[in-house]
Amino acid sequence: MSETTSAAEVAAPHRYTAALAADIEARWQDFWEAAGTYEAPNPKGDLAGDPELVAKPKKFIMDMFPYPSGAGLHVGHPLGFIATDVYARHLRMTGHNVLHTLGFDAFGLPAEQYAVQTGTHPRVSTEANIVNMRRQLRRLGLGHDLRRSVETIDPAYYKWTQWIFVQIFNSWYDTDAKKARPIADLVAQFEAGERATPDGRPWSALSAVERAEVLGEYRLAYASDAPVNWCPGLGTVLANEEVTAEGRSERGNFPVFKAKLRQWNMRITAYGDRLLEDLDGLDWPEAIKLQQRNWIGRSEGARVDFPVGDDKITVFTTRQDTLFGATYMVLAPEHELVSGERSIVPDAWPEGTHEVWTGGYGTPAEAVAAYRKQAAAKSDVERQAEAKDKTGVFTGAYATNPVSGERVPVFIADYVLMGYGTGAIMAVPAHDSRDFAFARAFELPMRCVVEPSDGRGQDPATWDDAFDSYEAKIVNSSGADIAGADISLDGLTVPEAKVKITEWLSANGIGEGTVNFRLRDWLFSRQRYWGEPFPIVYDEDGVAHALPESMLPLELPEVDDYSPRTFDPDDADTQPETPLSRNEDWVNVELDLGDGPKKYRRETNTMPNWAGSCWYEMRYTDPHNDTALVDPEIEQYWMGPREGQPSGGVDLYVGGQEHAVLHLLYARFWSKVLHDLGHIASSEPFHKLYNQGMIQAFVYRDSRGIAVPAAEVEERDGAYYYQGEKVSRVLGKMGKSLKNAVTPDEICAEYGADTLRLYEMAMGPLDVSRPWDTRAVVGQYRLLQRLWRNVVDEATGEVTVVDAEPDEDTLRALHKAIDGVNQDLANLRFNTAIAKVTELNNHLTKTGGPVARTVAERLVLLIAPLAPHIAEELWRKLGHQDSVVHQDFPVADPAYVVDETVTCVVQIKGKVKARLEVAPSITEADLEAAALADPAVVAALGGAGIRKVIVRAPKLVNIVPA
Repeated sequence: MSETTSAAEVAAPHRYTAALAADIEARWQDFWEAAGTYEAPNPKGDLAGDPELVAKPKKFIMDMFPYPSGAGLHVGHPLGFIATDVYARHLRMTGHNVLHTLGFDAFGLPAEQYAVQTGTHPRVSTEANIVNMRRQLRRLGLGHDLRRSVETIDPAYYKWTQWIFVQIFNSWYDTDAKKARPIADLVAQFEAGERATPDGRPWSALSAVERAEVLGEYRLAYASDAPVNWCPGLGTVLANEEVTAEGRSERGNFPVFKAKLRQWNMRITAYGDRLLEDLDGLDWPEAIKLQQRNWIGRSEGARVDFPVGDDKITVFTTRQDTLFGATYMVLAPEHELVSGERSIVPDAWPEGTHEVWTGGYGTPAEAVAAYRKQAAAKSDVERQAEAKDKTGVFTGAYATNPVSGERVPVFIADYVLMGYGTGAIMAVPAHDSRDFAFARAFELPMRCVVEPSDGRGQDPATWDDAFDSYEAKIVNSSGADIAGADISLDGLTVPEAKVKITEWLSANGIGEGTVNFRLRDWLFSRQRYWGEPFPIVYDEDGVAHALPESMLPLELPEVDDYSPRTFDPDDADTQPETPLSRNEDWVNVELDLGDGPKKYRRETNTMPNWAGSCWYEMRYTDPHNDTALVDPEIEQYWMGPREGQPSGGVDLYVGGQEHAVLHLLYARFWSKVLHDLGHIASSEPFHKLYNQGMIQAFVYRDSRGIAVPAAEVEERDGAYYYQGEKVSRVLGKMGKSLKNAVTPDEICAEYGADTLRLYEMAMGPLDVSRPWDTRAVVGQYRLLQRLWRNVVDEATGEVTVVDAEPDEDTLRALHKAIDGVNQDLANLRFNTAIAKVTELNNHLTKTGGPVARTVAERLVLLIAPLAPHIAEELWRKLGHQDSVVHQDFPVADPAYVVDETVTCVVQIKGKVKARLEVAPSITEADLEAAALADPAVVAALGGAGIRKVIVRAPKLVNIVPA
């Protein structure tokens, strides 16, 4: 006996150990890959296959796109991947053609930052990370169709990302048809005179630049000078969703400032109503639907114009009924009327300007400039927070209230955002708390126009706060004695007043009823290298042109310096400089776009990392198509609308809830545009969404608050020690920086992949976060060892099952397990499915003796979706030649699922007098007879008569004596 061979191993050389598990798992993973076991056939094309399998009901199961990090996977990452794998395997065994694969979302900031730090090209590091991640995922035995896997950094993939951008660029949203249409249709309307140009000139009289500007107001992808979130520390602009509540970058935690830059945007706001309405048909968690509804933020109101000099201030308000109460106005600090050509800011303060309005500055221009700089340093969240001290400054300009004719001062204040409405509000301080506080701080007038119902009277000077109620009547809102007004709202309810004033505004050309959204257009430019290049070039007049499909993909060029120019994180007065702009040979090109060779300048921004993940579900269905985004017949087969799925989409999409208003909203938008343009049948990408919980781990910190290696911490008497020093313990995320990460490789090496799969699925309900405990993994390892022993002799390696009929108890245990596991797997209740398999396995262990073949085979089939490697091995040992993967899942015999007997309680005057063991199917008449004949009941009645017998078969009989 060698020093490394234990006595137990000699006695049981065929015992299920980590070494045996490793051999079994590697062998079957190789087999599945070579045999194409998980390949799902398409109805046509290069991935067409078995017509019988294609004819089966289809299921498309997906995980959210993983990012190939250099740190590799820890055990928290595969939770969702294992869950979808178990579910997909069960579907295959219940008669479905299942598409299940996994790709990599590989563009983005992490790889670029790593490249900057190390000098390694981001493609080199990213591809190395993908290789490592594929290895780790393969080791878990995930049943992916590898032919369908995609990487967003593959030019063959991002050719179609660029192509989609071109389709969106060449589209506009027709509000009458409520769908996207080709921009050529809009041009035809202008050419025919069916639609007027902004200044009324014929389309033919407009220059190319003027036409481009007009179309830019309609295009679903457009460039504009707009307020953006500029992050000098990263050297790029960020979408609102990428900025934290503290006004810092989500990645890197750098300060973020407001700046005005020319950027590409997606007009997602055009789809606001449809994005809201179509949520109702999706099988998503209500919490995610609510987040999207709140983010879209639909509100009905009116647009109202307030004259100011030769210009006007347009506001959006949901309370147009309070228009007579507007005593001042507030613009966002970024509003175009306080800077640039349209500025309304005068050279000097108007005579009699209140000192508190000036901020202590000598001129309006100085006051406005100083305040704008102050506001730029705050995040939108900070600006909207309820601060005690209201800040702002008078612009020096006055507007005119269109219904009262009164002059109202115009302020700028940071609590008004350009990201909502028009970036301007009419302030009604008597009936809005923030306006009330601002008016008090700046000694501004207030006018009561909604009659208080709490006895406070109609003089706001005596109030402690604003008053508002939809149940109240409108007062002080008659224009009879005010020049220029001919409307009265007095005595109307709020809803009645809204209707009347809206009609009046429209009739007088002062405004109109409208719908507004909190949702902003999607900022689509990034000042980075590692992203998809825009398929856009600019001519010598600065007009943007989309590249034709024949010039796609526009590949990302090699550059010597990948980094965008970064700046002092606190220096807001900086401008982006993109890496691509430094490659002049690539930027300045001569192209023939159909009208002869001309000189052009390429767009030097790149797309955001969200671009590739907006449509990857479509590419999974037809990954090698080089002539179309996706074949319509194939997309219809996998994703088209069907009964119960009116908008089509993926059957199950599993991932974290952190993408509720980012990826999920963006992908829905792209699907709707492509659907409108006739490229796809589905108008929603994901029919059913399931948010898995998180695997957490304990974080241990020393007295300095520094995380220490969790694996080296010792527990003594309820306290925790690292190298003799007491440390604190809190439950948190798992990660390399917290020194508490456990890799799948570690667990697979010690116990095997099947054990890891079982443990992660058994930890608790899939949608609940749970703490990792390496010590508890052994429980699932022992389950597999007992399963192995029930089929295989550990000493000889021979199969021990017998061709005999199982006893009644075993049949009942078997069929109850089949029924329960089948239901649990179908409903993603993997933890309870494992509990039922364990219960059956323990029953077989306790009975002793060899297991009947029919029971052993069905037990192996039950566990096959959860622990596929050991199931495949045992299935072959049991004499089968075909893979366990495509076997039919066992079907329960109803006769054995129902308990053989149930206990019926017999009560007399509400007190239990007897318990009867009866058949579950017993009739009420038979149960009553049995209860009245029971000796204990007869004795308890003592010959007394019976007034009433209440029977609730099969569990209760209640006797009421006379």
